[in-house]
Amino acid sequence: MRSWVRLLCLALLALCLAPLPAWAKQAVAVGKGGAVASDSAIATGVGLSVLRRGGSAADAAVAVAATLGVTDPFVAGIGGGGYFVYYDASTHRVYTIDGRETAPASASAKLFIDPATGMPLAFPTAVTSGLSVGVPGTLMTWQRALERWGNFTLAEDLKPAEAVAEKGFQIDPTLREEDRENAFRFADFSSTRALFLPHGALPAVGATERDPDLARTYQQIGRSGVGAFYGGPIGKAIVSTVRHLPLAHGAALVARPGLMALSDLKRYAAPFVAPTHVAYRGLDVYSMAPSSSGGTTVGEALNVLGNFDLRTESRVQQLHHFLEATRLAFADRNRYIGDRRFVDVPEAQLLSKAFARQRSCLIDPAHALVSPVAPGHPFAGAGGCSPKQPASAALPNDGASTNHFVVADSKGDVVSYTNTIEELGGSGIVVPGRGFLLNNELTDFDFHPLQSGVPDPNLPAGGKRPRSSMSPTIVLKHGRPFLAVGAAGGATIITTVLQILVDRIDLGMSLPAAIAAPRASQRNAAKTQAEPAFLALPSTPGLESLGQSFTVSDTSPLDPSITIAPTIGVASGLELLGNGRFLAAAEPVRRGGGAAGVLKPSP
Repeated sequence: MRSWVRLLCLALLALCLAPLPAWAKQAVAVGKGGAVASDSAIATGVGLSVLRRGGSAADAAVAVAATLGVTDPFVAGIGGGGYFVYYDASTHRVYTIDGRETAPASASAKLFIDPATGMPLAFPTAVTSGLSVGVPGTLMTWQRALERWGNFTLAEDLKPAEAVAEKGFQIDPTLREEDRENAFRFADFSSTRALFLPHGALPAVGATERDPDLARTYQQIGRSGVGAFYGGPIGKAIVSTVRHLPLAHGAALVARPGLMALSDLKRYAAPFVAPTHVAYRGLDVYSMAPSSSGGTTVGEALNVLGNFDLRTESRVQQLHHFLEATRLAFADRNRYIGDRRFVDVPEAQLLSKAFARQRSCLIDPAHALVSPVAPGHPFAGAGGCSPKQPASAALPNDGASTNHFVVADSKGDVVSYTNTIEELGGSGIVVPGRGFLLNNELTDFDFHPLQSGVPDPNLPAGGKRPRSSMSPTIVLKHGRPFLAVGAAGGATIITTVLQILVDRIDLGMSLPAAIAAPRASQRNAAKTQAEPAFLALPSTPGLESLGQSFTVSDTSPLDPSITIAPTIGVASGLELLGNGRFLAAAEPVRRGGGAAGVLKPSP
């Protein structure tokens, strides 16, 4: 009986939350009892309600993620995947779950080669197709987390999101703008048009968005378990959608069906894997190992920066070293990181202090390196500053839209969870009658080798997970949680997380200030991507005098005619202040701002 009472309470609470305007958010909260920071005020409220009723951090994380699938459908949902990082206070250990999507078993290295021309498909063409859809991992990630740390059942944790989907919520300006940016794609699919372009038009700000199909999908998963998705009727609907695209009447899109089979869903697994770990300024930094490149690239950059005393440097030199560290780390990331079930990833060597010395001695305080910089020799340790390897000028594909949130409970368990459907709007394809978008994660593979004659670790293959930049991170201090942080933003996730860590740990900024600070992202490119606010900093002319050059990206990768606000990364984080107090922090402005909350607010 207790289970049904809990279900009813959670459902009623979510129904009460549903009318809440989605833009009523606070970016910072301090207090006790538990904390959540996410993109959505509704999702944050749902997470706090689960904590309040005795749920663990894992229960709250699943409830938040499921709700984001309703309120943030263009960046999150069960049609995608992600990486789950968990600190377990009972064991004092950090665990990670790899919920990345996989390529269908029949995929090959020529997945995105146009058979008519023998050339790679254009990126926008590949994205909006069945070829881009990987086997989703989000739901299996939730199941694995709850099996290990949950106090409630999956059905209970889905109930609040189910109620929000049924009752509806108010469309905010950010969601409406994201719908506008994708309208040209959404209109080509009958199921997507019906859900996000009602009556063929963009919905108005303040209108109520409902998704009864997703509510019924959650109900079915709650009743039947994840088997309904991984081989059951929901899975059959996914496969049918991928192989027989639901094109709208009059669609101009050339149909490119995918290769997914029901057996691919039945075989899917979300394994526990060992996290990456580096020691930095007396702290222990844990993150995601390959198939993500986040933990190795952030970790290598931290190791490089550990060879310099940033606190004694000028602001120009601090930023110069930050940009050079990421330039070098990305050269190594692009050369060596892939799904380690398919390629030999030298993770231990890339994260060694000796390799960091090999790379850091290339940094000249008076001159910026010229990209593309060649990768280093991980097995050579500190053996020299000038590795004689060819450098590739080609850049890999990286999606731009994700979501990240953090949760902590009263026991001290902490979650840092990044999940995504890849590009804003994913593949653009809603599963008919099921209410969720499918991912385009397979476009994170390299469509062809980036460099002739050099092994590429990120080419497609059957069952392989495409390389990701997601970097959910938990930092321990004296063996206990100190920070949890992560971000959205494609490959800029890595530089965003690194910049927040450096600003908080080395420069002494508060966590909210580090999240709000202007950002730049150097990824072994000729120019560093920067936000306008970064270019306006007093330090920027000094950086330019050292040879750093900058550009602002402000167009959609899918439609260059659409202007997007030039921001880098969308972050959220937690800091544990001691004595059971938490500081939860979200973005104050980027992507409409985030929502932070605690159970028992205090000064």
